[in-house]
Amino acid sequence: MRFAIFQDSRIGARSYQQDRLGNWQTEEALLMVVADGMGGHPRGDVAAQVAVRHLAGAFQRAAQPRLADPQAFLVDAIAGAHRGIHQQARALGLPDIPRTTIVACVIQDAQAYWSHVGDSRLYHIRHGTIQARTRDHTRVQALVDSGRIREEAVGSHPDRSKLLQCLGSFSPPKLEPAVGVRLAKGDVILLCSDGFWGPLTPRQLLTALISKPLDAALAALMSLAEASAGKQCDNLSVIGFA
Repeated sequence: MRFAIFQDSRIGARSYQQDRLGNWQTEEALLMVVADGMGGHPRGDVAAQVAVRHLAGAFQRAAQPRLADPQAFLVDAIAGAHRGIHQQARALGLPDIPRTTIVACVIQDAQAYWSHVGDSRLYHIRHGTIQARTRDHTRVQALVDSGRIREEAVGSHPDRSKLLQCLGSFSPPKLEPAVGVRLAKGDVILLCSDGFWGPLTPRQLLTALISKPLDAALAALMSLAEASAGKQCDNLSVIGFA
């Protein structure tokens, strides 16, 4: 596979970093993962690290050099990450189970497959338009889906961080079948935490990607998200594939 990939993670205005991300590849497959440890529970960084490490290990074992079923892989690996977080919490004797969101994508045979839990997002962008994005597992997304608020209001809504699903919760996440789409020349896939997408408008996102190469566009968007969020800036992370 021939492609360009860029990833960056910044602490923002927080005291420490709870995001984790990474990408791994073989000759025929690529895995990208972003996990955003939740600050409302202790050691969100542990949950994010366990989740990313679990998916990376599962990919390295299964992609020899390709995945037999990328969609099944994503669902099984994310479910396994949830169990791994519980196991790690017991091993460390933590008083509460740490929690994280996650978004993961496999590229194989010129197709992209993705799955997520929480409000870390994937965007599929083609010819300067958003072809698809993951639907946040949040109360605010439910308001959008019911037509009670507009999409543009999500990033600034006071309840946008109230999650309906995450990894590490007492109930296992209700994983939907992984999405799969065929990629076209020039397509861009973005995976990001809410610290990245929250302060940005879709117009800002698309304008940067149209006018600059992938690495320059995402570096500029990271700085714009930090500046826009100011003293409230969360940890922010992004992986871009083109």
